[in-house]
Amino acid sequence: MNFQSQKSLLQIRLSKKTALLFFILASFWLQAQEITSPDKNLSLKFELKEGGIPSYQLSYKQKPVIKPSSLGLELLNRASFMDGFTVTNTAQSTFDENWNPVLGEEKTIRNHYNELVVTLAQAKNNNRFIRIRFRLFNDGLGFRYEFPKQNDLNYFVIKEERTEFQLAGNHKIFWIPGDYDTNEYAYTTSKISEIPSLIKKATIEINAQQPIKELSVQTPSMMKSDDGLYINIHEAGLINYPAMYLEIDAKTNKMTSHLAPDAVGAKGYMQTDAQTPWRTIIVSDKATDILASKLILNLNEPTSYKDVSWIKPVKYIGIWWEYFVAGRSTWAFGKENNVKMTDDFTKLTPNGKHGATTERAKEYIDFASKNGFDAILIEGWNIGWEDWIGNWKEDVFDFVTAYPDFDVKAVHAYAASKGVKIIMHHETSGSATNYERRLDRAFQFMNDNGYDAVKTGYVGQIIPRGEHHDGQWMVNHYINVAKRAADYKIMINSHEAVRPTGLNRTFPNWIAQESARGTEFESMGGLAPDHTTILPFTRLMGGPMDYTPGIFQTDLSYYGTGSSQRVNTTLVKQLAYYVTMYSPLQMAADIPGNYERFPDAFQFIKDVAVDWDNSYILEAEPGDYITIARKAKSKNEWFIGGITDENARTANISFDYLPAGKNFVATIYADAKDANWNQNPQKYTVTKVIVNSKSKLKQYLAPGGGVAISIKEGTASDLKGLKKL
Repeated sequence: MNFQSQKSLLQIRLSKKTALLFFILASFWLQAQEITSPDKNLSLKFELKEGGIPSYQLSYKQKPVIKPSSLGLELLNRASFMDGFTVTNTAQSTFDENWNPVLGEEKTIRNHYNELVVTLAQAKNNNRFIRIRFRLFNDGLGFRYEFPKQNDLNYFVIKEERTEFQLAGNHKIFWIPGDYDTNEYAYTTSKISEIPSLIKKATIEINAQQPIKELSVQTPSMMKSDDGLYINIHEAGLINYPAMYLEIDAKTNKMTSHLAPDAVGAKGYMQTDAQTPWRTIIVSDKATDILASKLILNLNEPTSYKDVSWIKPVKYIGIWWEYFVAGRSTWAFGKENNVKMTDDFTKLTPNGKHGATTERAKEYIDFASKNGFDAILIEGWNIGWEDWIGNWKEDVFDFVTAYPDFDVKAVHAYAASKGVKIIMHHETSGSATNYERRLDRAFQFMNDNGYDAVKTGYVGQIIPRGEHHDGQWMVNHYINVAKRAADYKIMINSHEAVRPTGLNRTFPNWIAQESARGTEFESMGGLAPDHTTILPFTRLMGGPMDYTPGIFQTDLSYYGTGSSQRVNTTLVKQLAYYVTMYSPLQMAADIPGNYERFPDAFQFIKDVAVDWDNSYILEAEPGDYITIARKAKSKNEWFIGGITDENARTANISFDYLPAGKNFVATIYADAKDANWNQNPQKYTVTKVIVNSKSKLKQYLAPGGGVAISIKEGTASDLKGLKKL
């Protein structure tokens, strides 16, 4: 062999080795992928473990957030999506946009992420394939499973989703027990390792509950690590899928997804093209960043509504709180306890305490008109309340027939003459089938009588019987109601529904939800003073809450009903909720007469905005305190709310978001020095001062107390005589 031949042979061998090396490297590159967030603080790594098991891990500033954790789903009567995968394709991209929510905490939201899409095939199952899509933002990670159309995958049933979240330590966690039918539990604060010993005590009795047999907690799940990371796990875009809970392995600090079942035990019925909701992990070394995150909203689809001009923020009062505390009113009209929709309700025996009368409605309308409220809610106006709860009754309400002492036409005309809207109330008693059959007629009735917003309720066991509040069937029901309501230009405020996942971006007429333990429980055992310092880090991560704040008469023995119950806040803390508990639908929940007793404090509720241009999270620590400032939509007005738990503290409030070089009038509503949530809760001060962008304030908050501040432009005469802060 001559030299040239030897050289050619060597080149061929080297070429083969290079190709083999390239193949090995390319194979490794396909099996393991890594992306970072736009600011480089977060790093995501995806890889296939032995056996072709998908796995991911997440770190923040080189600290582990999620250690290697498996991904996959078990299917019913079919091979699973758990293992046997190879990576057939990967794609990376970057996305950056600004968008404007219809209603919100910010006028403009930036949606900026780096994306990795991994396609996984199972050779043992005719190369059946799925995709896992990861989106890494500066504030966290969202990922979901996607099931494209393909020959061997058309219809399938999910037995269980097995997404793991292997935490890096035994974190402090703020949690409520996993339950398929309610999220109205009080929060427990503990270490993850302590959950097994506390779960029984935490699972208090609640109407229509179904605690999960496996040790589990609900999302959003808020945690804090020993090394100072704040971690929040939830989901976004919950559509055509059951809600997710987190099974807890308290020994290894591992969480695993657990889905709500249907009446026959299946978890989800899927048809390709399909995808799961996004699994979200929001993380930062600053608690304020958690509250400022818009990751969950960003992962939801933009609305397809062509016209959103009819969707408006609402500040309202209602015939509501008196049912819980005053002892003078009931939802029901008659004394009977066995009624049917076909009965003649004029022949019932009046109980003498029916709250939703024409005259009572007019009193509330007068108060709303006098004080500048947009609307009033009237509960108990419609027939059926005599035996509405606890009977698993299907035909419980018809949503269009009023009790004999409530004149729909007269109330509508009177409200219209005063410039006040009426908010409809559709309690379903959990009978979703009955509601869906009557939905169009009920919405047409609203259109005919001038109602453009409705509070829906789902108290009780769900019908179809055996379904759960958080299952796939009911998830689709809530969305169907919101979409159908949009056809009639009606806004929805749902109570006792599945907790929100940012769908107010996609369905902006779904303006608020309850879906947590709200103010009504202050009359039923009370809420701990730290409850509302936890809710913004948990329930409110998914969307606005109709918390129903504004209770001024906090000692409920005042009503002479024999109750020793009290609302566990100061009066000023109730004012602060209008800023700290975000919602474009805000209720002044107390009885009107109580506001007339404290007109100077009531002024803040009358003034405060409910839709915003900007929000500034000034300071926060879950379970301890929160201070937030917000700029009113399209106005040079700012409002500040600060709250604390059972401990007194000093809030540190800056005003550097104010326009530079201008002075403003700040009205400060503060706890008196001797105020306390359980002693002197109604003692407060109201002070006016001059503030500008350089001002700083150290403000005392009483135990269970708060601070509320309104800031407005003032004329020279307004500023005259005021001290500068």
